Amino acid sequence: MGCVHKTRSIWKIMLILCVPLSCVLIFRSLVFTFFVHLMPMSKCSLESGKMLTLDNAVDASLDLLSRPDVQTCTSWKAPIIWEGMFDPYLYDKEHKEEGSSVALIVFAVGRYLDVYLESFLNSSEHHFMLALPVTYYVFTDIPEKVPDIKLAPQRSLKVIKVERHSRWQDISMMRMKTISEVIEEDIRHHCTYVFCFDVDQVFSGRFGSEALGDTVALLHAHFYHLPKNLFTYDRNPKSTAYMETGDFYYHAAVFGGSWKSVKALTETCYQNIMEDKKNNVEALWHDESHLNKYLWLHKPSRVLSPEYCWDNSIGYSRDIQVTRLLWAPKYYDTLRTF
Repeated sequence: MGCVHKTRSIWKIMLILCVPLSCVLIFRSLVFTFFVHLMPMSKCSLESGKMLTLDNAVDASLDLLSRPDVQTCTSWKAPIIWEGMFDPYLYDKEHKEEGSSVALIVFAVGRYLDVYLESFLNSSEHHFMLALPVTYYVFTDIPEKVPDIKLAPQRSLKVIKVERHSRWQDISMMRMKTISEVIEEDIRHHCTYVFCFDVDQVFSGRFGSEALGDTVALLHAHFYHLPKNLFTYDRNPKSTAYMETGDFYYHAAVFGGSWKSVKALTETCYQNIMEDKKNNVEALWHDESHLNKYLWLHKPSRVLSPEYCWDNSIGYSRDIQVTRLLWAPKYYDTLRTF
């Protein structure tokens, strides 16, 4: 009985100590996040959209000075798209006249299908490229469980079965090979643009034709205010994803572009992943590390602001005037266990 009483006392002491410590850590994290988002971004050096390296003619209409609070162009004269910079009508009109069409690629493997796919697809029907024809390409290991979604006119869905790997890291990395193959076999015959998404997200606002370009990258919501020395590039010289520095930190949850550019990107990333495997190396953040290396060497022609993939857990950020895609709750402990 004495031992039991002593054990209980120890647990009580641990609880008394741990609860305040947890509160302190959470508070410090919130304070850090708050001050990070007060850090100013670099500013665009261009005065007019006409000075950009244009992805398409309508980019000349971009108002680079409308958002003095954020960076609206890159050093290589590509636009960074923020709310208030563009006229949605002009972009939709231009892409309709050009006959643009979009392939949306998403992987829903294992438990990710049950938890996320239906809400992802339903929300995309309300917000993603509504002015243009869209074909969904859903890759899954359980095709029969893909939900029956009511699709608008000029929108279709293709379900493609893929192998289920034993590790989520392999699923993440091997999707590069699968994307390249489906572009070659199917997409290039039907669609002008391709967008690739993680499934654990929900569309919450317009994600429209202003996002279309030859090579499209996304600023990571957790890094866009940080100094470059805090970017989590792969620092292992043995990896093909190794980077000493870069321009931005890009999020692999969203990337896209013309089918030719996305095919080139995914082929290169896959080749580099396989080269690493031969050398018993795995990049720090897997396909995202390889994506960042590729986009450092091959500059994107268009960069999307974190509006296009925002994490509400960050809290208030004064430069986020609208959210277009939101991180869904993550359940890594259960979903990444196969």
